[in-house]
This record gives sequence, structure tokens and C-alpha cells, in this order.
Amino acid sequence: MKQLLLLILGSFIFFPSFAQSNKEDIDMIQAMYGKEKKSIAADFIQLPDNKKDAFWKIYDDYEAERKALGKKRIGLIEKYANAYDTLTDKSTDGIIKETIAMQKSTDALIAKYYDKISKSVGVKPSAQFYQLEYYLLSMVRTEILTQIPFIGELGKKASSEKQ
Repeated sequence: MKQLLLLILGSFIFFPSFAQSNKEDIDMIQAMYGKEKKSIAADFIQLPDNKKDAFWKIYDDYEAERKALGKKRIGLIEKYANAYDTLTDKSTDGIIKETIAMQKSTDALIAKYYDKISKSVGVKPSAQFYQLEYYLLSMVRTEILTQIPFIGELGKKASSEKQ
């Protein structure tokens, strides 16, 4: 599973080009990630034969909502990248508040689908879904965060290089 995860994460090493990315690029990355992710989920989540169809229907609904949030998250990262050199207190505060709201929305989405899967398929597969989502989400967030400079970091590098 970790080897497949590395393939997925490889597709997220593109922050420097975020400011120039377009809708087609985002759709392609999300489609690639979605296919790999579904394969990982199929290997990890143990489903009773009589519940597989119900699970995959719910899972597909979840993925559609997750992808919509993912596009918003990418838009927020692009907003940060485009405003990086001109961030003010007001724009920084706005980006951070949007980031907090996005994280809350993601957590709420996973909790919503945990409940749906639990009621329809059972607690154990639902718990496995929950674990897998947070594991993958944590890995992807970590990879993205390693590609995004801290506020003011690039200015410090440039001024220290001049000295």
C-alpha cells in the first residue's frame, strides 16, 4: 500500500507551478489520484460480499464531494502563491481563515461519510474508511506543506543571499 501511496504523492509535487496551473491540469491530477486511491481502498477496506455495492455507491458519492473540496483547496493554494509577495495582514488573515474553514469542511465530510458507511455497511469497514482517509489526507497534506514556503520565508532567503 505504501508503494502505491508514493505514486500518488508524486503527483502532488507541483507547487512551484500552481500559479500557472489550469482546470484541466487539476482535473487530470484528481482523476489520477482518485483511481489510485480507489485501488488502495479496495485493498484495505474489508467488505462483506453482500455489502460491496452499497459501499462503493457511498464511496463514489464521497469522492465526488471530496474532489469538489480538493478543487477549492487547490484554488486557495493558488491564491496564496499568487499573493505571496504582496501579503498584507488582512489578506493573510483571510487566507488563514479560509484554510481553517476548509479543514473543518474536510473533517465534517469524512465524519458524514463515516456515519453513512457505518449505517449501511457496518462499523468495521466504516472505521477502515475513516483510518484510510485520514492516513492519506495526512500524507498528502504533509507533502503539499513541504512544497509551500512559510510566510516571509522567501524574502528572508533573498535578503540573506544578497549579503
